[in-house]
Amino acid sequence: MTVRKVAMLTAGGLAPCLSTAVGGLIQRYTEVAPEIELIAYLDGYDGLLRGRSIEVTPEVRAKAGELHKFGGSPIGNSRVKLTNVEDCVKRGLVAPGNDPLAAAAEQLTADGVDVLHTIGGDDTNTTAADLAAYLHRNGYELTVVGLPKTIDNDVYPIKQSLGAWTAAEQGALFAQNVIAEHSANPRSLIIHEVMGRHCGWLTAATAADYRTWLAAQDWVPQIGLSQKSWDVHAIFIPEMAVDLKAEASRLRALMDEVGNVNIFLSEGAGVDGIVAELEAAGETGPRDPFGHAGPFP
Repeated sequence: MTVRKVAMLTAGGLAPCLSTAVGGLIQRYTEVAPEIELIAYLDGYDGLLRGRSIEVTPEVRAKAGELHKFGGSPIGNSRVKLTNVEDCVKRGLVAPGNDPLAAAAEQLTADGVDVLHTIGGDDTNTTAADLAAYLHRNGYELTVVGLPKTIDNDVYPIKQSLGAWTAAEQGALFAQNVIAEHSANPRSLIIHEVMGRHCGWLTAATAADYRTWLAAQDWVPQIGLSQKSWDVHAIFIPEMAVDLKAEASRLRALMDEVGNVNIFLSEGAGVDGIVAELEAAGETGPRDPFGHAGPFP
C-alpha cells in the first residue's frame, strides 16, 4: 500500500511523553518521507468523530523540536471509547442509532488517511485495536499503529512505556516536598496516591526512586532530622493482598514511635475488595465510560 497521508492523535490521561511523541513523529516523517502529508486530529477520538483536524504545515515541521520541551499534548486529549455507543451518543459525538466505529472509519476514509498513529495508554490502544478490527472486517485499507504511552507502565507486552520513568522521578520529587509537611503537623498520616489501576509498577518505582534519594542524604537526628520520619512506611499496590487489621496495628505503632506515617498507595489498591463488598450487598458502584470501577464516595 502506498502511504500518502498520515494522521495522529493523542488520547487518555496526560503523560510526560505526549508532546515529545508528537514532535518526534513529525520530525521522523519529515526526515524519511517528507512527501507524506501529515494531519493531527484534535482532542483524540473526540476530534476524529467530529472531523476536527489540523494540517502539519511546513512551519510546524521546522519547529517540531520545540515540542520536546513541553508537557501536555499540543493537539489535545480526550477519553472516548468507540465501542461505548451510549456514552458517545450522550456526549454528542454521534447521532442516536449511529455506530462510533463506523463514524470513525468513514471520517478516516473521507480524509484520505492511510496510516493512523494513536498515542495513548491501555484504553487508547484497546480502542485502536477495536477500530483496526472494524476496518479489517469492512475492507478499509488503513493501518492503525498504536504508540504505547502510559505512566502506569501496564501495556502488555511492552516492557517500558513512554512517560513512566519521568512520572516516577517526578512523583519521588513530589514526595520529598509533601512528606516535609510532617515537621509542621504532629502525628501526620501522609498518603502519596500514585496512578495505577491494576498495576503497581509506578507506585513501586516512585518509592524506589524516593528511597534512592533518602539513602544519599546525611541525617542529623540530634536536631530532629531523622530518616525514620522521612522513610516510606508502607507501599500498597493492586497486585498485593493487604491484611488491613495487621497493617493498621503496625502503622499505629510506627505513628507512636516516629510521630508520622508515610504511605505510597496505588490508586487501584484494594479496589477489588471494595467492588466485591458492594456486589455482595447488591450494589454495582460507579463506573467510568471504559467500565473501570470508581471513583468511590
